[in-house]
Amino acid sequence: MYDEKDLIYSPLQQKYTADGKTVEVFIYRLPDSGWTLEIVDQYDNSTVYDGEFATDQEAFDLFLEEVESEGIEAMIGPAPAV
Repeated sequence: MYDEKDLIYSPLQQKYTADGKTVEVFIYRLPDSGWTLEIVDQYDNSTVYDGEFATDQEAFDLFLEEVESEGIEAMIGPAPAV
């Protein structure tokens, strides 16, 4: 059984800024699985993409394609209620 300490993190994960907005791109996997893509915004909203990716580059490329087509705003969820 695996737990969080067994996660393998991609060197491609990073903070990504466009149009003055920043999100964190997390790309990780367990030893016997494909790569997972997760985006976390400044409000701590998390979006985990469905399915697994064969490579970490494939996951990162999808992220870049979505930013190009939808804009970084599409990656940012609502601000927390006050």
